[in-house]
Amino acid sequence: MDDTDGYFGESVAARYDESSAGMFASGVVDPAVDVLAELAGGGRALELGIGTGRVALPLARRGVAVHGIDMSRAMVARLRAKPGGDGIGVTIGDFATTKVDGTFSVAYLVFNTIMNLTTQAEQVVCFRNVADHLEPGGTFVIEVMVPDLRRLPPGQNAVPFHTSPTRWSFDLYDVATQAMSSNYVEVENGRGSYWSVPFRYVWPAELDLMAQLAGLRLRDRWDDWTRKPFTSESGQHVSVWEKAAGDDG
Repeated sequence: MDDTDGYFGESVAARYDESSAGMFASGVVDPAVDVLAELAGGGRALELGIGTGRVALPLARRGVAVHGIDMSRAMVARLRAKPGGDGIGVTIGDFATTKVDGTFSVAYLVFNTIMNLTTQAEQVVCFRNVADHLEPGGTFVIEVMVPDLRRLPPGQNAVPFHTSPTRWSFDLYDVATQAMSSNYVEVENGRGSYWSVPFRYVWPAELDLMAQLAGLRLRDRWDDWTRKPFTSESGQHVSVWEKAAGDDG
């Protein structure tokens, strides 16, 4: 794999859609596309971490002009190979800092992708980068989990999320630094493999402060894309921050 692809090189890209098949189901994708199309209105959408086009392609089919940023050429190649994929502009780079031409009505980060930025400083810079790309009145949408530290009894730092006779997956947490990683162990035909991806978990209130530092204000927060109310029991949230209508950056 090309080192510039980070943790999403050819070996991951080749099976990404299959391994994340549940996230491609229409019942998962359609509500997200409904919200993003509404927020885009007649304007453009910017997807940070566009990947293989799970959200971008159906959003483009709704008539929204989508541009993406992604570090992984291997993932973007999968997008390009899909029907309509060659019609979506993509800039290769780190979505926290990469600049693209023009302004956008909506920018979005889905499926926990904000956590791929593994320091608080990078996450803060990402908000500021997005704010610079938004039109006045534009919105920034993030879909991300709520850290479930209640599953960690004293002295434990691992939470399994998949077990089978051939595959074991678990998250490791460092509550002192908010660092975490998702780890995958697989045994196939008597041979084992291990893959680990680092993240930084982030709290809703922390994201609100990052937004404030970037000149954005919280407009909505839901449990999911169906706009179900966000509560203390929610395991994830979809949050929408807005750039002031009179703010031209």
